Amino acid sequence: MAPPTSRLVVPIDPRKKPWEQKQPLHNRWHPEIPPVAEVKTGEVFKIEMLDWIGGAIKDDNSAMDVKILDLSTVHYMSGPIRVVDVDGTPAKPGDLLVVEICNLGPLPGDEWGFTAIFDRENGGSFLTDHFPCATKAIWYFEGIYAYSPHIPGVRFPGLTHPGIIGTAPSMELLQIWNERDRNLEETGLQSLKLCEIQEGTPEWEKIAKVAARTIPGRENGGNCDIKNLSRGSKIYLPVFVDGANFSTGDMHSSQGDGEVAFCGAIEMSGFLELK
Repeated sequence: MAPPTSRLVVPIDPRKKPWEQKQPLHNRWHPEIPPVAEVKTGEVFKIEMLDWIGGAIKDDNSAMDVKILDLSTVHYMSGPIRVVDVDGTPAKPGDLLVVEICNLGPLPGDEWGFTAIFDRENGGSFLTDHFPCATKAIWYFEGIYAYSPHIPGVRFPGLTHPGIIGTAPSMELLQIWNERDRNLEETGLQSLKLCEIQEGTPEWEKIAKVAARTIPGRENGGNCDIKNLSRGSKIYLPVFVDGANFSTGDMHSSQGDGEVAFCGAIEMSGFLELK
């Protein structure tokens, strides 16, 4: 008999804000963020996700939404997903989690994406001296192809992939990250200052004060932007907490070997079918 249809464990409604979703999204790494679903080893399941900034960019001709974008909230991720063996035993620290991408693509009914350049006054990019003002290009998808009315005459096949895919850190690893980030910030090499959530329960406020940003790639995987991590690929992730607490997000229709505009991928909402 044919295997059953993959189970949807994180549904997303692209018409709703991140905080209005059926299951909560998260935008930091922390071992105490509770899992929203559980999957078994060998199970094929489906995760849906918003784009990295939670739908703040609109399908229109104005770049004002890029200019005023609040970058303290990124990246919105779906999960965490608790992983257990067929007998119910959770993944353990020291295990290696093998994640296979069986299928992926844009969310049905939301087949569009965007590329942007941040304004000089809002982070800029590596090309700020040449492009100081916020700009935006909207892309529409036709199967594997993308085209943009803002860049006439261009149509190309994309290699869709998740920009972020990783496991939750242990408290010990989180402390190492925070110390490393503080040292970087003090030297002026990089700013990864943590941001508290606006409102919430005392438990969430406690997590938010020490949780790690999703901006850099880390020992848990994270924001790696691997363009070849697409359909048929496998990624091997270390497990630091019981259940692994796997999360993913930041779907890209396409991206090259760099992101010099800091939003140089074709960002989109999407789904992953994983094993």
